[in-house]
Amino acid sequence: MSSAPELVLASASPRRLDLLAQIGIVPDRVEPANIDETPLHAEIPRRYAERMALEKAEAVHRACQFTLAGDTVVAMGRRILPKAETYAEVEACLEALSGRAHRVISALCVCAPDGRKSLRVSESRVILKRLSDLEVSSYVASEEGLGKAGGYGIQGRAGAFVKQIQGSYTGIVGLPVFEASAMLSGLGYKWPNE
Repeated sequence: MSSAPELVLASASPRRLDLLAQIGIVPDRVEPANIDETPLHAEIPRRYAERMALEKAEAVHRACQFTLAGDTVVAMGRRILPKAETYAEVEACLEALSGRAHRVISALCVCAPDGRKSLRVSESRVILKRLSDLEVSSYVASEEGLGKAGGYGIQGRAGAFVKQIQGSYTGIVGLPVFEASAMLSGLGYKWPNE
């Protein structure tokens, strides 16, 4: 009897691993995609997220495996906020988001062993309260916003800044589990203990 196809997560994000574990999925391998993540000229946030998820999945996918890749974008209108890599970027993102609504767009791509692909987007609306200078500087100093799209993580200290969300909490964290589950099942992935 042949073994079931592997599931490969094309992401280095520990948050995506945790979210998959919450729904009973532990990937067989984690293989982050090494691609250029620079937005194209005038690329809108949704198209950028879709392109990134697809390119990450295709970069890692091999026959006889399921590959799951995702990308999360924080957007204000047509503007894509960076994945904050410095304290200054975290601060600039928080100052831009303070007291305003923004969108969090999480795109997922699943490639099946037979070559079929599924691409879906979860879009959520988030409103942050107006942040004081002390709240911004304390959050920046915590280093929690480093490496995160838009310079914050809703699952940590920044959760206290969130006045309202409409959409998928897990999508805002980085992997909409409803969509991931439906996509994997739709392409024939066999859940553990099935």
